[in-house]
Amino acid sequence: MDVPAGSVVAVIPAKDEAERISATVVAAAGLPGVDLVVVVDDGSRDGTAELARAAGAVVARHPRNRGKAAAMATGARMAGLHDHALPSATGPRHLLFVDADLEASAAHLGVLVPPVASGTADMSIAILPPQRTPGGGRGFVVRLARDGSARLTGWRATQPLSGMRCLTRAAFDRASPLARGWGVEVGLTVDVLQAGLRIVEVPCDLHHRVSGPGWRAQLHRARQYRDVWLALAVRRLRGAASRLPVATGRTPSGRGDR
Repeated sequence: MDVPAGSVVAVIPAKDEAERISATVVAAAGLPGVDLVVVVDDGSRDGTAELARAAGAVVARHPRNRGKAAAMATGARMAGLHDHALPSATGPRHLLFVDADLEASAAHLGVLVPPVASGTADMSIAILPPQRTPGGGRGFVVRLARDGSARLTGWRATQPLSGMRCLTRAAFDRASPLARGWGVEVGLTVDVLQAGLRIVEVPCDLHHRVSGPGWRAQLHRARQYRDVWLALAVRRLRGAASRLPVATGRTPSGRGDR
C-alpha cells in the first residue's frame, strides 16, 4: 500500500554515534511517509547531536545518559509536540523506532510501516538477517527475553530484542511507561500483546554494529540481562496482582465495615 505522506515520525535514540548518525538520519528521512526525524542524544560525549542536526533531524538532548527507554520516551514526546501542528483530521503520526548505528541500511525500514498504516497490526517488528560480523554473545539474553515473553503472552518472538519497530501512537501509549533501559523491547512486546493489540514480524535487510567478545561487550550483555529480567519480573508481578480478589469493603455478614 501507499503510505500517506507525513504519517510517520522516525525516532532515533543515540549515544556516541558520531560515525554513523548522519547516514542513519539521511536514510530514515527518505522512507515513505516519514516527514520528521527525531534524534535523542542520550548523553553523548562526541558530536552526535551536531551531526544529526546537520543531517536534517530535530534533536533533543539528555545532559547525561538515561538509557534507551528514556530516549525513546523523549523522542515520542517530541513527536507529539510536532503532531499538534498537523490538521486535526490527520491524527498522530505512527512511531518508527530506528537504531542509530544502521547507517544506509535504515533505508530498508519502510517495510515495517504498511502493516501498521493499513491497520493490519498495531506494532511491527523487524527480523534482521545474519549480520556481516558475528556477535560475541552466547544467546542468554535472547533466550531469557523470548522464553519470558512467551510465558506471559503465549506469543514467541523470533528476535525479541529487535529495536526496529513501527507502532501506532495508541499502542505506544498503552505500553507506557516503558520498561527501563535495555528491557524496553521485551516490555513493549508484552504490554502491547496484553493490551489485546496485534504484532507482526517483518524480515528487513538491516545491518548494524554488533557487540564483540571483549569485556566491555560482556558488561553490556550483563546489563541487558538485568534489564530484561526486571522487565519480565515487573510484568509477572503485575499479572499476579491483577488476578487477586478485589476487596469489596464488605464484611462476611454483607453489612460492610462500620
